[in-house]
Amino acid sequence: MTGKKPTRDDALRLVHEHIQNENLRKHCLAVEAVLRHFADHFGEDVEKWGAIGLVHDLDWEEHPDEHCTHTRRILTEEGWPDDYIRAVMSHAWGMFTDEKPEHAMEKVLYTIDELTGLVTATALVRPSKSILDMKPKSVKKKWKESGFAAGANREIIEQGAEMLGMELSEVIEHTLKGMQTVADDLGLSGDTGD
Repeated sequence: MTGKKPTRDDALRLVHEHIQNENLRKHCLAVEAVLRHFADHFGEDVEKWGAIGLVHDLDWEEHPDEHCTHTRRILTEEGWPDDYIRAVMSHAWGMFTDEKPEHAMEKVLYTIDELTGLVTATALVRPSKSILDMKPKSVKKKWKESGFAAGANREIIEQGAEMLGMELSEVIEHTLKGMQTVADDLGLSGDTGD
């Protein structure tokens, strides 16, 4: 791969090699979709942002206690560019790595990684089980329930929104829009009556 940009196919192959858990794969697809949406919104490289979103949790299933360490090794061995690897590392800043999010894409990844989980959980408790008709206020309502989706670290989401200079509701709205583009892949397009 040296000398060329990683493609979505390159990223997807690594996801399938290193992640067997279906929910974790769906999480990676959600993060990819949101990053692609934000890239388009900011006029940035949609393919680059998407590939980074796909691979951000490559080692979470196999090495949760050493998160990102093994991903760095995998991506380096695959010949991924340093800026892609740095972006992946920065999403775990303050938890597993010292790489602080600096670039807009790193800040978005840091912010929405946790938020996609909260959005997914909110969709799954709705009568429709769909993200397609969901509004930011639904997420904000669940946000206040500390026991709901307790694994979604709200402090990180808030800190990330602040880094981005965006209101939380705006970040939630963009995250929803990104995830809605892949609702079927995430299993969040609702009850189809089948």
